[in-house]
Amino acid sequence: MDEQHIQARLIALLRQDNIRLWLEPFTTDTGDPELHSIQELAVKYAPVTGFPVEEVMSSLEIIRSDTSRKDEGNKEFKETSVASLELHLPREEGQKKKRKVHLKTKLDITTQELKNQISEEFKFKHFNLILSGKKLSLGMRLSEQNVKNNSKIMVLNVTSEEVKNVMLEEEEKKRSQDEGVQRTQKGFQILSERDGSEDPTTTPFLEIADQKGNPLQIPNDERKALILAMGFHEKGRALMKKRDHSAALCHLLLADEQFNKCNSALLNTVDNYAVLQLDIVWCFQALEQLDCLNDARQRLSRAEECFQRCYGEQQSRLQLIKGHTGGEDVLFLRLYLLQSVLAYHDGNKNQASYKLKEVERLFGQLFLDPVKISQLMSLGFSDQDARLGLRACRGDLSEAVLHITQRKKERKEMKEREREKRRRRLQDINTLVELSFSKRDAARALHQARGDVDKAYNILLDGAEAQTQTQSSDRQTKLDQLVSFGFQLDVADSALRLMGDDLESATQMLLDHQGVVPPDLLSPSPPSSSSEEPSTSSSSDNTVSASSPLDEELVNEALEDIPRHEEDYLDLTLDEEQELMKTIRSRLDKQPTTSG
Repeated sequence: MDEQHIQARLIALLRQDNIRLWLEPFTTDTGDPELHSIQELAVKYAPVTGFPVEEVMSSLEIIRSDTSRKDEGNKEFKETSVASLELHLPREEGQKKKRKVHLKTKLDITTQELKNQISEEFKFKHFNLILSGKKLSLGMRLSEQNVKNNSKIMVLNVTSEEVKNVMLEEEEKKRSQDEGVQRTQKGFQILSERDGSEDPTTTPFLEIADQKGNPLQIPNDERKALILAMGFHEKGRALMKKRDHSAALCHLLLADEQFNKCNSALLNTVDNYAVLQLDIVWCFQALEQLDCLNDARQRLSRAEECFQRCYGEQQSRLQLIKGHTGGEDVLFLRLYLLQSVLAYHDGNKNQASYKLKEVERLFGQLFLDPVKISQLMSLGFSDQDARLGLRACRGDLSEAVLHITQRKKERKEMKEREREKRRRRLQDINTLVELSFSKRDAARALHQARGDVDKAYNILLDGAEAQTQTQSSDRQTKLDQLVSFGFQLDVADSALRLMGDDLESATQMLLDHQGVVPPDLLSPSPPSSSSEEPSTSSSSDNTVSASSPLDEELVNEALEDIPRHEEDYLDLTLDEEQELMKTIRSRLDKQPTTSG
């Protein structure tokens, strides 16, 4: 039988006889024949266990040494919080026994930090750490995974083939994520370039509007950045709903980059940016990225400040705009919950407990009665409408029915206004196109004139006149230059017209033909558009209306992630939040109180 089996039998006998090897007389050799010794115990237990006296004596000495070490380790852990872990190392080549060593460490470090320590001390390269049959998670702290003082942890080597397979899986996941990000970016880039000059039923485009559906007048570059930012954010939120937090985080961080290109004054008036910060930190905690704690702390601070600016003190501004504030409470629940998580990881139990109590209070208000949800759905409302309505009305069923009905009516009216606005916009664009302006120029002028077709016409005329003056001045300069070369004015004019106002080509033609225009080139032709009437066509018109099947596929993918309900971001089931609440509460209840 192996050494562990012998020790197990002996420990049972020692407990039965109430013998403690870590206390005297077994810890010192007094020479007193009356006192028991390890040797006497070995002689006593050898016949009972059926093992030779030498083996029993060796095992008793190991048990005594281990228990003494544990006793000292317990004292040290109580005084310094430095734990002693029993590591079972892989067998070395040529050896039959596994090695057992003890490593001292704090339990508030992550598994990755422990692995780094083991790698440095024992020169292992690829390995996993196993506790009670479960692999320790790299990003989590040891204390969060039930690692305690004197815990036994197995160091399990990973073969090169296993490492290769893991790397291939990670590379494939990364490639898939990168491809998804690129497709999302391309889809929203195409949408951001569209200006509504095409029929929206066949060529959809996006417009930045306020809660009432009124378009926001912002610079074009900022509009494009905002569309990309909101597009990446919606894609990230869609992935979060699937609990694919790794892919979601990639999209959310790109959304953050695009938001930062926008005017800070704009970001201070909308809650989109604050919600994005919450979503990013939520992914941090879901992925157990403890190395992002400082970044997470800053993002939560920005989110809280942004909410305060957007909603006003005590959410007074929000109440004025929407008439209720209940729905937005889910955002504050998530904010306080994440603040509690950060305080816990900082070791500040008092702050973590305080924030968690706020979360539990809000959760009690926001948790919905399933019976009321069913009653609303029986009236034909969706489960999403039911949740949002009940929270907006703080659980009042009758008020929720009125609220949902009113919101559906408002949404229907808004859609009708939007359809009418787009129909009128297309009609106005076509009117301007009939006056010889391009679709692109007409759409831009209408946007600049905020939909006033007369103002748009004047903008286009001013642009045309400016273009005419520029072209006329440029042509006159070229004529003057040819005359200065010694050519006749009428000959120079004809040469420029024939060469499309290209000075170099006109000069070369006159030099080749001794300063005259060949008669065969002088055929009747209408005046050059550049000298009589400026061209208003745009070389990009074709690219606006013509799009490849791939472009349309990318656009459709992008549009799939845009929710149909304007308050979709407030529709949280709170299942994930409840899980995290229970986890933090359990951890806090196990810890002693700390100041801070």
